[in-house]
Amino acid sequence: MNIIRYQRVPQRELSVAFDRFANLREEFDRVFDTSFGSFIRPLGSLNRWNPAVDVYQNKDQYTVHAELPGLKKEEIEISLNGDTLTISGERKQETNSEEGSRTERFFGKFQRSVILPVPVNAEKVNASYRDGVLTVVLPKAEEAKPKQIPVSLN
Repeated sequence: MNIIRYQRVPQRELSVAFDRFANLREEFDRVFDTSFGSFIRPLGSLNRWNPAVDVYQNKDQYTVHAELPGLKKEEIEISLNGDTLTISGERKQETNSEEGSRTERFFGKFQRSVILPVPVNAEKVNASYRDGVLTVVLPKAEEAKPKQIPVSLN
């Protein structure tokens, strides 16, 4: 029998692993919902939603677009912790007590995290919200930007 020494996993690694697992679950849920839709959606499942997020990059920055229709900018929280951008908030359910009413729009709390592969300049991050779309621009740190190396003749 081999003896294996216990090694404590740093908290940051646990956090990243949990975020990746949560993102994987969200993707499975999205594929499942897209394939089978409302045929098997249980009642009350409309209180869990995940807004769609697009991430673009060029040599100078990352740009993240998140669809957050129906929210006010005060209801959106954005945080950058190391290499992880997190967007969270809550969409309140509109109360309509008319008989025969039906609700298909998602509501409730949400949280989306994006792990960035290179460091960003946190002091220059900019966020704007217009027409239900949140745009977050994250400039890459100088050491992460590609550098052109001139070739000299010998």
